[in-house]
Amino acid sequence: MSGVTPAQRIAALRARLAEAGVDGFVVPRADEFLGEYVPASGERLAWLTGFTGSAGLAVVLAERAALFTDGRYTTQAAQQSDAAIWEQRHITENPPGAWLKQHAAGLRVGYDPWLLSEAGLRRLSPEGVEMVALAANPLDAVWADRPAPPLAAAVPHPVAYAGVEAATKRAEAAKALREAGEAAAVLADPHSAAWLLNIRGADLENTPLALCFALLHADARVELFLDPVKVPAETRAHLGNEVQVRPRAELPAALAALDGQRVRVDAEATPAWFVQTLREAGAEPRDGEDPCRLPRACKNPVEQDGARAAHRRDGAAMAAFLAWFSAAAPAGGQTELSAAAKLLACRAAQPLFRGESFPAISGAGEHGAIVHYRVTPETDRRINANECFLLDSGGQYLDGTTDITRTLWTGPGPAPAGLRERFTRVLLGHIALATLRFPKGVAGPHIDVLARAALWQAGLDYDHGTGHGIGSFLSVHEGPAGISRAAKVVPLQPGMILSDEPGYYLPGHYGIRIENLVLVGEAPTLPDQVKPFLAFETLTLAPYDRALIDLPMLGASQRAWVDSYHARVLAEVAPLCDAATAAWLAKACAPL
Repeated sequence: MSGVTPAQRIAALRARLAEAGVDGFVVPRADEFLGEYVPASGERLAWLTGFTGSAGLAVVLAERAALFTDGRYTTQAAQQSDAAIWEQRHITENPPGAWLKQHAAGLRVGYDPWLLSEAGLRRLSPEGVEMVALAANPLDAVWADRPAPPLAAAVPHPVAYAGVEAATKRAEAAKALREAGEAAAVLADPHSAAWLLNIRGADLENTPLALCFALLHADARVELFLDPVKVPAETRAHLGNEVQVRPRAELPAALAALDGQRVRVDAEATPAWFVQTLREAGAEPRDGEDPCRLPRACKNPVEQDGARAAHRRDGAAMAAFLAWFSAAAPAGGQTELSAAAKLLACRAAQPLFRGESFPAISGAGEHGAIVHYRVTPETDRRINANECFLLDSGGQYLDGTTDITRTLWTGPGPAPAGLRERFTRVLLGHIALATLRFPKGVAGPHIDVLARAALWQAGLDYDHGTGHGIGSFLSVHEGPAGISRAAKVVPLQPGMILSDEPGYYLPGHYGIRIENLVLVGEAPTLPDQVKPFLAFETLTLAPYDRALIDLPMLGASQRAWVDSYHARVLAEVAPLCDAATAAWLAKACAPL
């Protein structure tokens, strides 16, 4: 099917659906590991629709089809998909379940039970529509040139970076299962196996994972399901005798062996296939959070120190880039791709760097208004003088994962007053979060408003979350905590690393986003304090573009915070820079 048109692809899929005896089919942007990032072999939604964003879902019926995306991707989805084929729908304002109830009443709609979680399937299953689990994915049958699954090796992640031995992690997680009266837990998220067993891999381009499943038993044994060819002798020795490596084909037999026992399954993070198979085997699947998820999010002291060190080096890379950009942008001749390549080269010069944590969002002018814009050779455009440039990027280092956004004015002329006013409103929200003290028990949804308040006062807003969790040499997006109205109510805890990234976007003109990573820690005790409080430590170290700051809009405390932050950036980053970059940084970090 290589080179076929979008119309031919959906026609071929519809023919397969008719053969399978179903009236429709659901195509999520997911592989069997349900992660945000998938290998080329899992890009089914992109192959069918043309949409390449990291979140979305399509529903195909005999006479109509719809593509659902969230606010980050509405513009991108409209640009990349064929409007003659795909209805564009906002996934929260018009969710797929409601669309199916309206357009598929009385029909049989197929789905791949490997590609939907149990909870996701429930949300997608309206009354009056029969959802049918298909043994084989009909899209795979018509995707003739589908790439092969990745086969990169799983490698040990040294305890010098992990901070805690795998045996200790297994024992603590197994204790939680015993206390809950559960014999085992399904670990369907490869991040959990990576954290639990102190292993990493290279199956994904930007996230150092070995794609695998695991069963954690209450006696701390682990069955690790991945192709044995991916486990070299060094990794087998690292895993030890209590971790058994088994081929994926042995998963059904392993689940069948749990007959009559209680098995924890995270309904949000596990393919529905596991629950269906466990029930058929006579086991009792019990909905419960992955026992590795919260411990993984609360970084231990070694991981916290690693994050600080990684951000200092990342700050040096950003300083080198920003110094270069300050001269290159007004001179002209640069493009979105060349700027992203320059930043990657600056990061690659840093010790322990292992790659980007996601493809850089390098958006000039109107492209900056596309929240998750991804530049390609086809969309690459020149970075012009006197316009906004939004750069959201990050690095994977052995001791930490980074994610930073800076909005820059290319010059050489002054930024317009209206742009500076809106940038400063975003900065005010960014500072409000960074400086917050909050009692233990507060969760991300409780504080999201603080990042938006200055924008709301002007009738403005942004259609994405304010903050997401960050892994430790793992995914740049990590749960369970987040800062968003839609985030789960998970109390923020010491050791969690989250982003602080409010924004504003004017479609067709520019985008503004300011992002630092922050570490949750104990707040200093005040004299009359009646309960424990927490606070954020800012990890990211890079100056803000003073050309975009409307100084009169900052209060004394906010101005003092920016000056203090810039002084810290200079003190910690300049020693890692060459003389020319350090001189530029000194000017960029001078008091406002």
